Amino acid sequence: MAHQPSLISLQWFSILLVCISLFSWSIFAASPDAPLTLDYYKSTCPTVFEIVRKEMECEVNSDPRNAALVLRLHFHDCFVQGCDGSVLLDDTISLQGEKKASANVNSLKGFEIIDRIKNKLESECPGIVSCADILTVAARDAVILVGGPYWDVPVGRKDSKTANYDLVRENIPTANEGLLSIIAKFLYQGLSVTDMVALAGAHTIGMARCENFRARIYGDFGATDSYLRNLKSICPAAISSSGENNVTAMDNVTPNLFDNSFYHTLLRGEGLLSSDQEMYSNVFGIETKKLVRKYADDPLAFFNQFSDSMVKLGNITNSDSFVNGEVRKICRFVNT
Repeated sequence: MAHQPSLISLQWFSILLVCISLFSWSIFAASPDAPLTLDYYKSTCPTVFEIVRKEMECEVNSDPRNAALVLRLHFHDCFVQGCDGSVLLDDTISLQGEKKASANVNSLKGFEIIDRIKNKLESECPGIVSCADILTVAARDAVILVGGPYWDVPVGRKDSKTANYDLVRENIPTANEGLLSIIAKFLYQGLSVTDMVALAGAHTIGMARCENFRARIYGDFGATDSYLRNLKSICPAAISSSGENNVTAMDNVTPNLFDNSFYHTLLRGEGLLSSDQEMYSNVFGIETKKLVRKYADDPLAFFNQFSDSMVKLGNITNSDSFVNGEVRKICRFVNT
């Protein structure tokens, strides 16, 4: 008979994860803080926040899904060499960007939204506001515009002159990745288990591609028959070029509203992505399971923690960009 982990050993394992999380965060917190401030553009571009907000209002009003696109761009940017706008760079003869990496190539959209905001700001304050800051502020406004919480965004980031194609594969969590592996990726960024569960709540407005949930719905998916039939009609079992890019909402109850409904899907066993459901169903997820229940029961607790965790995410900085970085004129290309 296979050995089953005892309750005591699981509890100690959970405690160990929390201790590692706290220790990891203390290391990052001990590092010199990047010079990010709330009033960085007060004298050089005082209308920056207003311009970003107005542009994001237009984008989200035209298509509520644009909120999720910008939020995902921000996450993928910050998890690869910090929040430095590297995810926005196109490939050139001398630079390999991150857009074509496997975790990004069919996942990231919305680059033209950032382009439009950048164009507005270049007209108002040429050469002042970095693309990295634009993306960070736009992500905050995106959440607010679909009903989510507000948080202050410290600014003053510089744009990197480099990108890191290989780090995308190493750092970005994937749809079928195990819980412990994803926790490790968050800890590496200085984010705790609590941050991980709260930030995953952004999937309440997210969409998933067929190839990222096929194994889940043809496996141990615990959904109602009608919901499962609908998912299988969107994502057929046979791999085909026509079906791979079919998408559906990760929160099938309120897909265009930023709320805590996502956590209720996990309680029902209906998390669309295996990596999401792992937070509630994995035998080692004692701490994550408690947090899923907490945020499902208390939307205010979720909003408060999501805001705090988004600030921490946005403060993952690229120290090299503060020394050697720049303010790009066009977000897709390094200045020449």
